[in-house]
Amino acid sequence: MPLSTEKKKEIIKEYGKTNNDSGATEVQVALLTQRIRDLTDHVNIHKKDNHSRHGLVKIVSQRKRLMKYLNKINPESLADIVKKLNIRR
Repeated sequence: MPLSTEKKKEIIKEYGKTNNDSGATEVQVALLTQRIRDLTDHVNIHKKDNHSRHGLVKIVSQRKRLMKYLNKINPESLADIVKKLNIRR
């Protein structure tokens, strides 16, 4: 369930400093959040798909680590992205 190229470009354009800034922590958190939302919908429909559930847990922990790093480097940016993406910390 990868993100489409158009959706990725849209997210990078919205959260990145430039149009090709896919490496920024904010962009990575936004991309992972979109993947988490897609996988959450999939797991809710397919209750017995434990492989996807395991992948979802891994992605959530990866996003958590990135958010922890972003909080250490730039707490204001983390607060903005959490508010924009409507995610819990």
